[in-house]
Amino acid sequence: MNFTVETNQFSGLKIIVPKTFKDSRGYFFETYKASAFKGFNLADDFIQTNQSFSFQNVVRGLHFQTGKSAQAKLVRCLQGEIYDVAVDLRKNSPTYGKFFGIHLSAENKVMLYIPVGFAHGFSVLSFEAEVSYDVSGGEYDQKSEAGIRFNDPTLGIDWKVKNPIVSDKDQILPFLNDLPNFF
Repeated sequence: MNFTVETNQFSGLKIIVPKTFKDSRGYFFETYKASAFKGFNLADDFIQTNQSFSFQNVVRGLHFQTGKSAQAKLVRCLQGEIYDVAVDLRKNSPTYGKFFGIHLSAENKVMLYIPVGFAHGFSVLSFEAEVSYDVSGGEYDQKSEAGIRFNDPTLGIDWKVKNPIVSDKDQILPFLNDLPNFF
């Protein structure tokens, strides 16, 4: 098997560690293989790939899509290092309103699978970072776009950066307690 999958207290949220093949030329690893992911009960059909480039201290998120456009995500860091965060928004989940954070980097090659029902965001810990994520479910739909404020005090997320750089849009997102029940 070319992947190791680690579970945690969040149902459906998985840490995926690919097997890396290194030699004198560099390295190779699989980032996605439908048959392997199906074996891990991650049988989503990814329909869109997004990539972002950000500088140190940038915080992006916490974002999610609602309704028919709700998405699962497979997140990885192509360059640099990020602190990746997923917040459980599934009202009937024992981990509702709690977050999971993990360091993803070009060096560790770890990926995070985030199922539908979670908000997602990350902060950039290195000088710059490139992040790629595949999404399943619906394609991006601006009308289905939603989010939670990155500094929501009920979540208490330590983004691991001192002076976060946040978009105007993300600074006015609602707090978790003000969200309707989407999931």
